[in-house]
Amino acid sequence: MNHPNDLKYAASHEWARIEGDLVVTGITDHAQDALGDLVYIEVPELDRQLDAGEQAGVVESVKTASDIYAPIAGVVVEVNPALEDEPELVNNDPYGAGWMYKIKPDNIADLEKLLSAEEYEEGL
Repeated sequence: MNHPNDLKYAASHEWARIEGDLVVTGITDHAQDALGDLVYIEVPELDRQLDAGEQAGVVESVKTASDIYAPIAGVVVEVNPALEDEPELVNNDPYGAGWMYKIKPDNIADLEKLLSAEEYEEGL
């Protein structure tokens, strides 16, 4: 499995990356692999305030559906429009083109509460 060291991870299988003053999020390589071929992705609405651990959306595959959760608290400021027509981007490139949404964090220091790549992999 591919879990880049420059990202932070939630035990619920989401990743977070700082990009300027925003946090980009998506699901991990492990999560997309376990789900199989994704056929639908529901991302949170723009301007929605999310608490850390709150359900932010849903991913559906040919096998199952799974909730996705906010790794940190903040306001959704951007969603990935490509996922509506190409949910498979998450399967093909979960940390790049398959990002799901961007949050303006309430407190950027909350990222330190998330797991490192090594800690995340230990929990798998």
